[in-house]
Amino acid sequence: MSWLAHIWRSIFQGPVIPESDRDRKTIVFHHLLLHFRPIRVPARTLQYTHTFGLGGMSLVLFLLLVGTGVLMLFVYQPAPGGAYESVQALQHEVLSGDLIRGMHYWSANLLVVVLLLHLLRVYLTGAYFAPRQFNWIIGLGLLCCALLSNLTGYLLPWDQLAYWATTIVTGMISYVPVVGTWLQRIVLGGTEVGSSTLIIFYALHTTVLPVTIVALMAFHFWRIRKARGVVIPRAPEEQIAEKPEYELFLPNLLMREFAVALVLIALVMTVALFFGAPLGEAANPGMSTNPAKAPWYFMGFQELQLHFHPLFGAVLMPLLIVLGLLTIPYLRYDRETSGILLAGHAGRRLGLAAVGIGAVAAVIWVLADEWWLDPGTWLPGIPAVLSEGALPAVILLGLVLAIHTQFKRRADFNNESIQASFLLVLSGFLVLTVIGIWFRGPGMALVWPWNL
Repeated sequence: MSWLAHIWRSIFQGPVIPESDRDRKTIVFHHLLLHFRPIRVPARTLQYTHTFGLGGMSLVLFLLLVGTGVLMLFVYQPAPGGAYESVQALQHEVLSGDLIRGMHYWSANLLVVVLLLHLLRVYLTGAYFAPRQFNWIIGLGLLCCALLSNLTGYLLPWDQLAYWATTIVTGMISYVPVVGTWLQRIVLGGTEVGSSTLIIFYALHTTVLPVTIVALMAFHFWRIRKARGVVIPRAPEEQIAEKPEYELFLPNLLMREFAVALVLIALVMTVALFFGAPLGEAANPGMSTNPAKAPWYFMGFQELQLHFHPLFGAVLMPLLIVLGLLTIPYLRYDRETSGILLAGHAGRRLGLAAVGIGAVAAVIWVLADEWWLDPGTWLPGIPAVLSEGALPAVILLGLVLAIHTQFKRRADFNNESIQASFLLVLSGFLVLTVIGIWFRGPGMALVWPWNL
């Protein structure tokens, strides 16, 4: 039981100086625990409305996914001839199998939502300035891994919805210039979604991605400790405190995190009990669903393809979004606004305006493109990659730059204008996602949700 004593001392008493080889081995426990959570934390970071516990919630959801996923491995058969039947058996013949699968399904979807909110919280509180720049990149890597994990797990039930959603998403890869077809064959293990695809996705979902997520999470937590915890909230006119007040991790932070974890687990179990996880008819490669939609977290990109040439909607514009996110911590800013919500008073006004402008502009663009804009009529004889891709993309980029210029004129410093432009693009993309999920019916035509 000596190792328990070492862990106990590492939490309550701090690191212990090793006196023997055995102590040197067990000292690893101290460093791991102390990098995960320090003995003391800044008192102002304990405000729940500062972080909303989103980072801890992400960890809890990941642990739920691992636990429920391991249980489902005892029943699941990763082959087209047995995958669907094994999922049916799990739901109807295994004790609490439907609850386990429901918890896994809702935890996976909720994890994406929580990670996106966590990313937004980090951005809006300026928690990407030095020494936290690279941790922003690690967080983006975790988000990408979570999206890929959801996508690879989406196919495993092998029902119609999963099969054709995977077909839609993997079809986007083929639009990558020069190497698109080659990349698609690697991802699919052939020319179409089949048994090889299922094995590849199964291996990625159960082994490669979980190991990668664990490694990135450990690195992420370590970087947070190196930066002396999460960013400390402050008012716009307040300077960064050199010696903030501290409180003990136990019980001040631990009890809060424990309470949030219990509420979150109860919420996931309740949703799983009442709604379960969907399972449609068995996959039929010869009969597509109508409409054939990507998973909800990729619907914004599918919606883009309805309004732009696939090269732009599926490749260039998503790539531009990713590059923009990666460069955020390394842009030139006039001031360091770490800990200041929405970068200041003017930033809050501009941010709210940007959200409204982005949402309205996205709706107008979709409606105009659906009922009025027709490149084939307006620009006859011009290649589609120009009339439906380059031209509308340049117009859209010009509008964003023009709005950004107006933001700069009304901002006190460029932090606020950059943030407003970020919210403008984010708001528009969220509207496209909502339209794709709830307002697209058969043939991807615009319909009211109650007519689906």
